[in-house]
Amino acid sequence: MFSMSDSIIPLVMGIIVLVSSLISLRLGISVAIIEILLGAVGGSLGLHIQDWMVYLASFGGITLTFLAGTEIDTNLMREKFKESFLIGFFSFLVPFVAVAAYTYFVAHWSIKASLLAGTALSTTSLAVVYSVLVETGLAKTSIGKLLMSSTFITDMGTALALSIIFIKPTWYTLVFVIVSIIVIFLATKFSHLVFGNPKYKNKVIEPEIKYLFLLLLAFMYFADLGSGHAVLPAFVLGLLMSPHFRETAETRSVRNRLRTVAYAIVTPVFFIVGGLRVSFPLIATAIGLFAILFGIKIASKFVGVFFLAKKYIPHGAMYTTLLMSTGLTFGTIASVFGLTAGIIDQVQYSLLVGVVIASAVIPTFIAQKWFMPAHSEDIVELNGNGNGNGKATENSKES
Repeated sequence: MFSMSDSIIPLVMGIIVLVSSLISLRLGISVAIIEILLGAVGGSLGLHIQDWMVYLASFGGITLTFLAGTEIDTNLMREKFKESFLIGFFSFLVPFVAVAAYTYFVAHWSIKASLLAGTALSTTSLAVVYSVLVETGLAKTSIGKLLMSSTFITDMGTALALSIIFIKPTWYTLVFVIVSIIVIFLATKFSHLVFGNPKYKNKVIEPEIKYLFLLLLAFMYFADLGSGHAVLPAFVLGLLMSPHFRETAETRSVRNRLRTVAYAIVTPVFFIVGGLRVSFPLIATAIGLFAILFGIKIASKFVGVFFLAKKYIPHGAMYTTLLMSTGLTFGTIASVFGLTAGIIDQVQYSLLVGVVIASAVIPTFIAQKWFMPAHSEDIVELNGNGNGNGKATENSKES
């Protein structure tokens, strides 16, 4: 197969990033979907992953996760913990059991490969969900906040399953946990010294953003050292700092500038690399199983989410179900882990990653095209009580 020279790959990536944005604006579809699709097409045309792309993509995923955490209303999360927990837990449990059972009893994969498949396809992509909610102006609405809270619960279940079933903890894993707790504690207690310092405000060198990047890079380093992943501590950090980012216009400006920097180059690499991981020829060799696994993931997500969403989010049940069906970050992480650990082979890996990528694209497209919640109803009336504050329409117009 034709392979591009290493020197031209950064230029091609730049072209894909720009073209994806233009197509997104033209069609009104999330840019994340376009970037994934163009990444997959680029991979079939000879674009291949380089080391710098892998690290930048990882950083993009962590940055998106942190930003998603900052958008969550902690008061709403406490008030609606039962709703978030139930939707998120069953969004994880039902696909995990369904996929693991099918691959073990019907497809005759090994028990470890089946459990890994269940783990990989049980995920909901916080990065995809957050990107779509921001682009559509729903991130600050009740449905958006409840969606991100539920997604966090789902990914927590996936991360715990991956850790408990497969990963063998070492002393470095303990170091990673301890360092994460210390960083989160210190950052939530003392970050006001950075954000509240008049010497740092509105400076072109952006010391506040560099400070946040340093925290996220620290998570990544110690996660790699401890064979973990920085997604969860990054999300928790963003979650605990979310009240701080709503305090003043200056702190809200910091988050908006961080979002601008991230969406300009860091997060596009994350989504494009996700598309590049798909091998169409290997998927074609087992296209029947690919279709079945995709169907099981979507159907089991529907069973696990829709009826609870119908109860708690009556005006956005299908939209919630479709976005909760997306997968990317943890699904890819679990698949890569399974391949490198020898739990799954290259064909199984391509099937799982292909399903993960398809689940990031197809449900998101359908949700945006046909199931966008009505802004006039403030997106959602949780439990039918109408907790909206009238801001949804404004957010939509601004976006």
